[in-house]
Amino acid sequence: MPSSSGAGKGRLGLAACTALVVGNMIGSGVFLLPASLAPYGPMALAGWIVTAIGAIALAIVFGRLARLVPKTGGPYAYTRAGFGEFAGFLIAWGYWIALWAGNAGVAVAFTGYVGHFVPGAASGLPGLAVGLAALWTLTLVNIRGVGTAGLVQVATTVLKLLPLLALVVAGLTVVDTSHFVPFNPSGLDPFAAIAACSALTLWAFLGLESATVPAGDVVNPGRTIPLATVFGTSFAAGLYILVTIVAFGTVPLASLGSSTAPLALVAEHLWGPAGGFLVAAGAIVSTFGTLNGFTLLSGQVPYGAARDGAFPAFLGEASPSGAPVNALIVSSLLSSILIAMNLSRELVEQFTFIILLATLTSLVPYIFCALVELVLYATDPIHYRPPPRLGGLVALATIAFLFSIGAIYGAGAEVVFWGFLLLMSGLPVFVWIKRHNLNARAAAAPRHPTPVSPSFKETH
Repeated sequence: MPSSSGAGKGRLGLAACTALVVGNMIGSGVFLLPASLAPYGPMALAGWIVTAIGAIALAIVFGRLARLVPKTGGPYAYTRAGFGEFAGFLIAWGYWIALWAGNAGVAVAFTGYVGHFVPGAASGLPGLAVGLAALWTLTLVNIRGVGTAGLVQVATTVLKLLPLLALVVAGLTVVDTSHFVPFNPSGLDPFAAIAACSALTLWAFLGLESATVPAGDVVNPGRTIPLATVFGTSFAAGLYILVTIVAFGTVPLASLGSSTAPLALVAEHLWGPAGGFLVAAGAIVSTFGTLNGFTLLSGQVPYGAARDGAFPAFLGEASPSGAPVNALIVSSLLSSILIAMNLSRELVEQFTFIILLATLTSLVPYIFCALVELVLYATDPIHYRPPPRLGGLVALATIAFLFSIGAIYGAGAEVVFWGFLLLMSGLPVFVWIKRHNLNARAAAAPRHPTPVSPSFKETH
């Protein structure tokens, strides 16, 4: 079976990879999270800062791993190299859940901002139809190939940044500091409030590893992937914090918390109805671009795992253009089911639950990846020579690991419960794959005739 580390055609350069990182992060999170964070008030800013530190540490981790293990599959490929076949499977399974669940969350956010233009389109069956139409349109785009998806990503990333930057520049001059009192209206103790906010805000950083996943299609991946990952994550962190300050400082928290298009509400306060329509249009472009990037990754991860024999073989089949067509279709089907299952919830509640589920299943791969480099140096010092100073590496791994553990704590019992069930549901698949691979190896092994024992007469 071919390796997932093929040479690739190098269709994604630094601009496309940075756009993939920024585009996958700056999307539904920055446009809808102010509503989910409103109950925590200004304490959410502390959550953003903690998450930014953890996300940048993870970005550096992924950048280093991209050099050590230059394979398609991102967190799956790294975990498999460090912890072995079963851990690799579990991380691929969890990361895949995070991607198709994340796609569902982005589609819900897209629906919310469409509702700003078309009243009634953000809920019920019309909302379901809008979300599914966007999801399957971009599934078809990605089936055309990674090059087409990369062009869409660059274009939508540029378009989404313009209204956000305008909102920050105009909003910072009119922030009302009285909105920041009380600092923690949630009623939780500060640690629990920050943990809860970090679990939510981490959603906005999911995708920081995006450039590592299609490594086989990246130009000079050893240099391009680390640069794109760190540049994209640092830029997004700064923008998120500034946008939250503007949102909390211009609109009452109660109004933000009940809005399906909170940044459009902020823009209306700044520029009137025309501003609200402008930002809502930017949010539609933004979430559409994020949905495109997550769709690309939701195909690449099971495709890379299947090519390594860790997922069912049919997910490793590609179209003539090189797109993982079966993986894309199955992922989008699962996203569609999750959207439909949460149809009865209010939009903000639906979005919050889905993003926490996606975040939780992403944190499991992040925990493993935080320690992969140390494992590689400890178990295979010939192929992976440790750096002269291990202190910095240990500190980096510790920050990334503890941050991921803390964010799981903040996700809450219900989300951890469902996330654990989804992760464990992959175990029968692993058993089936192991059995299938064993039978395949047995069938491919050369057969020799069974030697016939000599008769009694011949031996006596």
